Amino acid sequence: MPSNTDLVLTDLIAEVAALDAHVDGMTDSDWSVPTPAPGWDVKDQIIHLGLIDRRAMWSMVDPDRFASDMSSMMTSGGLDAIHNSERKKTPQQLLEWWREGAADLARAAQSIDLSARCKWYGPSMSGTSMLTARLMETWAHGQDIADALKWTRTSTDRLKHIAHIGVRAMPFAFASNKLPIPEGNVFVSLTSPSGDTWTWGDESADSSVTGPALGFCLAVTQRRHIDDCGLTTIGEPASTWMPIAQSFAGPPGVGRVAGQFS
Repeated sequence: MPSNTDLVLTDLIAEVAALDAHVDGMTDSDWSVPTPAPGWDVKDQIIHLGLIDRRAMWSMVDPDRFASDMSSMMTSGGLDAIHNSERKKTPQQLLEWWREGAADLARAAQSIDLSARCKWYGPSMSGTSMLTARLMETWAHGQDIADALKWTRTSTDRLKHIAHIGVRAMPFAFASNKLPIPEGNVFVSLTSPSGDTWTWGDESADSSVTGPALGFCLAVTQRRHIDDCGLTTIGEPASTWMPIAQSFAGPPGVGRVAGQFS
């Protein structure tokens, strides 16, 4: 049986391949189509993935380079400045650059102890958690591209990694929104794309979230408004948590409006 670490890496590689299968067929004009993320077109989404994949790789195998890069960013305009410098690449150059960064990250992950802590912009995290976060971002930014270009994506049980982050990040969502965490526990029960049931927490809890895993992952990555996710929430803190749920680091996102993709 593969370990959880092996599964995360395997699933990250598969998620990159699934996005690549779509991106590889884009026309040059597709790269400039605006996505639902304000101010970002398709090219910006791929640039972001390429930039962060590389920095995750550096964090794993060259932490001094990561630390130096982080220090340099703080004095040279931050990630936005580096992001903008990549926009001069042609679509084909960007595609190859993104693929190279994703492949380098996968190779790096195979060369280290993934239980060890890796430096990051906030708290350090294990290599396994780093890979899980990269899978989540690859899927979420892929959703932005799919929404922009009206692709139909096939959901897979790789969503379990994203759902797990979303559940674990509940306290962060409240802190990010400067809200106290309501008292009580939440039971989460989701139906996977393959029909399995995934659960977190105690089934006897007074508060719960139930529904499709896809809807939950769209909610916690803020790629859909909570009203469009097919989820049922009962009691506190679930009913307060889900509209602000956030599986990614940083400040709250702008989210999406109800009915935006109907």
